[in-house]
Amino acid sequence: MNRVLLDIWLVLALCLTSGLAADVTERPYELVVHRELDTLKCTYLALRETQHFRGLADSGYFKSKRLESGEERIQFIAKEEQAVWERAEALCGEKYTWDFYTLIHTVPQGYEMEQVVLPPVQDYVPQLEVSPLITSGDSSNRVDLVFFADGYTSEEKDKFLDDALRLAEDISSNQTFYTVKPLLNFWAAFAPSKESGVGVGGKPKDTVFGLYRDGTELRGVYYSKPEVAREACDSLGTQCDYPILMGNDPLYGGLGGEFTVITPSLANGPLVLRHELGHSIIDVGEEYDGGFAYFGVNAAHNTTSAGVPWTHWLSPVPNTATHHHSHSYDDHEHNSPVEGEIRVERAVMPLQNYAWTLLNTSAAWSTTFNSSGQYAWHLIRFSLSGIPAASDLVVSLDGKDLHWAPRADIGVDRWHYDIKLNHTLLEGEHEITFTLKNTETEGEAQLCSVEVLEFGDENEFVTTPGHYSLYPTFSEMNETTYRPTNEDCLMRIVTTPNFCSACVEGLWYALLRRVALIDDLARSCSEPSTLLDVGAQSQSKQQRVLDLALVPLAHLRDTPVDVKEGYEITWVKDGVEVPEFANRTRLVDDGDALGSYAVKVRYWTEEVRVDPEELLESFAALTVLTRCS
Repeated sequence: MNRVLLDIWLVLALCLTSGLAADVTERPYELVVHRELDTLKCTYLALRETQHFRGLADSGYFKSKRLESGEERIQFIAKEEQAVWERAEALCGEKYTWDFYTLIHTVPQGYEMEQVVLPPVQDYVPQLEVSPLITSGDSSNRVDLVFFADGYTSEEKDKFLDDALRLAEDISSNQTFYTVKPLLNFWAAFAPSKESGVGVGGKPKDTVFGLYRDGTELRGVYYSKPEVAREACDSLGTQCDYPILMGNDPLYGGLGGEFTVITPSLANGPLVLRHELGHSIIDVGEEYDGGFAYFGVNAAHNTTSAGVPWTHWLSPVPNTATHHHSHSYDDHEHNSPVEGEIRVERAVMPLQNYAWTLLNTSAAWSTTFNSSGQYAWHLIRFSLSGIPAASDLVVSLDGKDLHWAPRADIGVDRWHYDIKLNHTLLEGEHEITFTLKNTETEGEAQLCSVEVLEFGDENEFVTTPGHYSLYPTFSEMNETTYRPTNEDCLMRIVTTPNFCSACVEGLWYALLRRVALIDDLARSCSEPSTLLDVGAQSQSKQQRVLDLALVPLAHLRDTPVDVKEGYEITWVKDGVEVPEFANRTRLVDDGDALGSYAVKVRYWTEEVRVDPEELLESFAALTVLTRCS
């Protein structure tokens, strides 16, 4: 037997189980803390047992990120409950000083909670009716996404279920999450609201979670009852990993962060959902320009090999004598080094404006920007809402009509538009203008955002889909980071249906940290099938049967996918590899079945090129002490 298999066996022999994966930490403890960034004052704390966490180090798992609210969200997972409590007090002070909302399930010895203020649970938990939408396995070994209804009355329950199913199917049937679908469960959790719809003007309606818009603009949708949402998700236990609050509104709107907030907009609902789930599940930042959060597997802050997470996805650099550096959108030169096969694609962003302004017919909206006149072509990118007809609006650059046309079926909903101009902008100042023509659209017609991008020629900036390089992204503070592709990823272009390869690989990592490839390893005895002569008597022989239940990937899928993938299964009995058992999910052992069995399962897919934490492997073992007779 080779050394690798021997090592596997030695590890498994020390952690034999009766049918569970041996490479997971069962039911570790999770701490979630929200605190203000400036004062570090805690505003929310949750502490509970959580779903198993693969590869959990003895020191635990720690993650911190900024929320849309401006607060910091801290997550800490550890094997021991005591360690989680100690971290909670280190972050928020001694427990008797806590005066904020807490959600605590169990208290270890020595941590009595008599002085901690706890809100009455019954005031927060709505009575939920949970229905399965798309399920692939038990919640203890799946990642569960739950749609929670807001602004749906009792009479609109069927509408909620239809909306939730449509969105779940849209993102998982043939794009975005379809290759990882066997690792996911989708649920719909209904509680009736007293009023239908979402609030506007900063005022929530009488709904379960109190969703509302700041004004009437088609932008963010916010929640006013986070405690209710937390209690609702928590009441489902391991059945709620990612809560999705869905407001009953037909138009664009959403929010990321602690909760994914969406509407069932026909045009935008799936777009917002997949983008926000990218933030939540993969834990990556933005790729579009003008944001503040750029981190994760799709973000590089320098151009060294060590600083680029997707080096194993990089495409060959086109043959060109000169490599140009990137420019920020105020045309400052970036003197970033270019090493080996890594280069920065040449682009600049001279204009970026998140206007969020209502248009009117009495005065056109315009703004100016400056060009260096040194780029081969440029792009006018903007988003609009409340403008259903091309005759309602004229978009012009330096007085020239760009002949904008709306998406045919968009109506008054928001949509994103690109106008590509294949020539060099002259050096100097330019003006872009939006002129509203239809008075009937006033009060609803809105310019959401506008930006201008300039690009080098085909040797300086590769636009070919599938090309991986370092593409500059410009933040709201005029800081430059780099993304893997031009516009192949929905984290940059919300209308794109798929992730780039770097994000898809990160998606696999994130899900397989919480899902083991082995669902179960079960033993049984077969029915008598063979008669054996023993002297003058005959007796039947039963056989030892081992059934290995795997997450339904590769050949076990109900519906094949268009990526190359497979399972490799290696069996070891009493420390010796059994070649004839290779790649089997059911063993029938005709020999002396007493002893110890171990199995290593490796999943491979062309969507994952490196697996540094061996998340695409799982192990299980059991020992057989009695014969089948």
